[in-house]
Amino acid sequence: MADKSWNISRRTMLRGAGVAMALPLLDAMARRVGAETAPVSAVQGAKSAAHPVRMAVLYMANGVNSDAWAPKGVGKDFELSPTLAPLADFKSEILVLSELMNAGALGGDGHYVKTGGFLTGTTITKTTGKDLRSGGVSIDQLIAQRAGKDSPLPSLELGIEPVTTGIDTNVGYTRLYGSHISWSTPTTPVAKEINPRLAFDRLFRPEKGGSGTPADDRSVLDLIAQEAKDLRNKVGKTDQAKLDDYLESVRSVEKRIESNTKRRAEENRLTPEALQEIESLDKRVQAWENHPERAKLNHIHVGADHTDHVRLMLDLMVLGFWSDSTRVSTFMFGNAVSPRNFSFLEGVHGGHHEISHHKNDAEQLAQYQRINAWHVRHYAYMLEKMRAIREGEGTLLDNSMILFGAGMRDGNSHNPHNLPLVLAGRGGGTIKPGRHIAYKKNTPLCNLYVDLLDRAGAPVEHFGDSTERLPGLGDGDYKGDGAAA
Repeated sequence: MADKSWNISRRTMLRGAGVAMALPLLDAMARRVGAETAPVSAVQGAKSAAHPVRMAVLYMANGVNSDAWAPKGVGKDFELSPTLAPLADFKSEILVLSELMNAGALGGDGHYVKTGGFLTGTTITKTTGKDLRSGGVSIDQLIAQRAGKDSPLPSLELGIEPVTTGIDTNVGYTRLYGSHISWSTPTTPVAKEINPRLAFDRLFRPEKGGSGTPADDRSVLDLIAQEAKDLRNKVGKTDQAKLDDYLESVRSVEKRIESNTKRRAEENRLTPEALQEIESLDKRVQAWENHPERAKLNHIHVGADHTDHVRLMLDLMVLGFWSDSTRVSTFMFGNAVSPRNFSFLEGVHGGHHEISHHKNDAEQLAQYQRINAWHVRHYAYMLEKMRAIREGEGTLLDNSMILFGAGMRDGNSHNPHNLPLVLAGRGGGTIKPGRHIAYKKNTPLCNLYVDLLDRAGAPVEHFGDSTERLPGLGDGDYKGDGAAA
């Protein structure tokens, strides 16, 4: 049996050739973690010492079907809407926040202003070139700059779609704005990783070079096997179980990435005849656009591939939080004006952006709602993973704040009022979920951000157009709009 007085640092890593694997919080770390991690905000207090608060933002492009989004009732006795129904098992773990708006998004037409300024609360500068100006630093990067030193990765930015270039002539903005929600400076967007393999390596192979070595192809668990075995022999049975669960989860994600990579390589293998034909189509644009092999060449995947891609990225975010490799992360389900085809969903026929411009057509609205519900289901997927991971007397979800939402209410009107927002988690015990809070109309979104920044260890007096900290997050009786239960 392990010596109960033996303890290790919270920063202990399992190392191998090019591998540095951070560990989840173990009981053997508890004796030292209080001394290593100071309280990070007045809101968190001493609770942050053992269990740091993590924060994630999951961004959904193109807004929602408003009629199918809003819950019925406020306070604790609310009913989930059809779109939010996938969160039924998490009703006591979420706050649905209504009537928040981003005034900075009123300064321009279309999707780009709503996306580029979603986490900055500012108005982006209209440009058709690369001289991007968001007007501010995003909340995730403020957390990374102020609290990121306490984790190996200050922040983790993930997505699904590559950066979109060119000019959207409909509104006169460069499409680059639609590919970013994270800004490290007012002029510097933070690139998101869309390749699951590279995101995995960022978490567990920080020393890996671009050329790669034979050792790189081995499982990270093979490379740290001896250190893992040595550690396991030193800790108690409870920690052994925690370590086994964590390593098994890492290996599961790694295997799925390997399978995904092999499958895509096979799917994207063009025949010599097809490649020769495509090369002859350089000047025949229409024929090129309609060529059946084009999707393979451009790595466009739908259906099961898209779903698996999204889940892999969400799993990587969970591993990053579980191991305390990072405490803040963002994920973009899609870029602004995303044309992602959702025909793999029953009853949906077409692309996301096209369907979001529903023109109040009943059939289009029904398809729009199904796409929204798909995104909410994947939000629930991540919450389920986090709720299953124990941390002390609670769970990883208890010690987190997971914000899901969009930069506009409705894709047809591009309305930035009453944004669709859900906040999950208890923020280390400082948030009381299980409610629908309806604030006064046009309450600044940045009031929420001021509150979240404080709870995440990066307190500010003012952010964007904030007027105060958002009331009610920690008050279980608060229903919003000045009303109390």
